Amino acid sequence: MGTIKNFEELEIWQLAREIVNLIYTDFRSSKDYTYKCQISGAGISIMNNISEGFCRRSDAEFSQFLNISKGSLGEVKSMYYIAEDQKYISSETASERRTKCQNLLNAISGLMNYLKPSK
Repeated sequence: MGTIKNFEELEIWQLAREIVNLIYTDFRSSKDYTYKCQISGAGISIMNNISEGFCRRSDAEFSQFLNISKGSLGEVKSMYYIAEDQKYISSETASERRTKCQNLLNAISGLMNYLKPSK
């Protein structure tokens, strides 16, 4: 990973942390505990898979964990549609969160392409 020594230095991990904090803020007072547990768990998975993959110190393993993070990001993005439909949050907030998820998906995909071995 070049000069990056700790996963906390990764912009994708920082963005994932931001998304997790937004999830907790958005649904802190939600009484739908099943929903809240599912979306917070998926958000945590994004962050933790980035850090776990980075700590494996192998590009192939890191990519595998980044792929899992992308799956969890897709889940969070989808759940923001549910939140919007159920009026847990405003349409504007839901759209902003989905955009943040898509931006992170794009960033993770870019890193995965960088980590691919040259042929």
